[in-house]
Amino acid sequence: MKTLITVMLKELVEIFRDRKIIINGLLVSPLLFPVLILGIGALAENRARTQLESELKLPVVGAEHAPNLVAFLATQNISAEPAPEDPEALIRNQDKDVILRIDAGYAEAWRESRAATVEILHDSSRQDSQIPVRRVERALQAYSRQAGAVRLLARGIDPALGNAVAITYRDLATPEAKRGMLLAFLPYLLILTAFLGGAYLVMDATAGERERQSLEPLLATPAGRGAIMSGKIAAACVFGMVGLLLTLLSFKLSFAFVDSGPFRGVDVSLLAVAKLLLILLPMVLIGTTLLTLISASVKTLKEAQSYMAFLMLLPILPTILLMVNPVKNAAWMFATPFLAQNQLILMVLRAEAITPLQWAIYIGAGFGLGALLWFAASRLYHREALAISA
Repeated sequence: MKTLITVMLKELVEIFRDRKIIINGLLVSPLLFPVLILGIGALAENRARTQLESELKLPVVGAEHAPNLVAFLATQNISAEPAPEDPEALIRNQDKDVILRIDAGYAEAWRESRAATVEILHDSSRQDSQIPVRRVERALQAYSRQAGAVRLLARGIDPALGNAVAITYRDLATPEAKRGMLLAFLPYLLILTAFLGGAYLVMDATAGERERQSLEPLLATPAGRGAIMSGKIAAACVFGMVGLLLTLLSFKLSFAFVDSGPFRGVDVSLLAVAKLLLILLPMVLIGTTLLTLISASVKTLKEAQSYMAFLMLLPILPTILLMVNPVKNAAWMFATPFLAQNQLILMVLRAEAITPLQWAIYIGAGFGLGALLWFAASRLYHREALAISA
């Protein structure tokens, strides 16, 4: 333990001497992530409010065929504009989000009480057109229901007879769960921070020192190589935990000042922060031991850094899988790296209770994987070739 603590303090002293690393590793992420998330939330809220409440100017082709429909749209804050010469070109060039085309036979079909045809022109690949398209759809559906009810009443038929089943909805999702949906991307940021928080230190402490030929004198001392490696891993874990704690505290302070918008009311209590810290603790160990294993198997720091692009993709895999194939929580998930952290963080954000069994599976699997990676890295540290520089 004396060797471990000595090496750990040595690595921490060296890393804290570099101001640029401290600024980039411990200050940029805690300041950038909350600003990024709150900024995105404010932009999304402002965009939705603007498109939902402002007047929608809708180009209408064939407005003369359905004057009553055009008048009804005006009551829904949708004002008709003159028909463009080439509606499809306006949509493709993104000059207009949505255009309404009324069929030439609309009036005749209406007089004969048949379904009159209208066409909504839009580009489904453009996200900014979704809200205007939905507004036009809802307005047309409301007009259709109203006109259909009037037709039935004119024939002495109760419009309610057409509804054999009355469908009602009761949303049991809690406000916390709805806010958790909006923060579905937060687990990736937190997992990435924990997983690679000590990356620079742990890679420099092995691959960097090997390249600078300063690792050989250290391994030549009577101290055990396992203790030396453990000291370097402990220093990286401390550095990563400090950065992670600062990130969580910055989220706590940021959300505490949010009094409006989609993130209002997010649980930022000390208990929630403590849960998140406990969830991410095994990930810090897994990340540092894995990076130590990689650094001990390469010859240069540049070669070790080449793995970063691949490692940064690992935390996002659970998010992609859950988007493609959503699944319910099961015991095996809490033993799966990255997926377990993703699910547990979402449970904390949704204010859902985590059972003792789920905690036990997660903690056991997380630290168990960290121990396996530590053992594999220690085997590499006992190789004589490790002390030889490139």
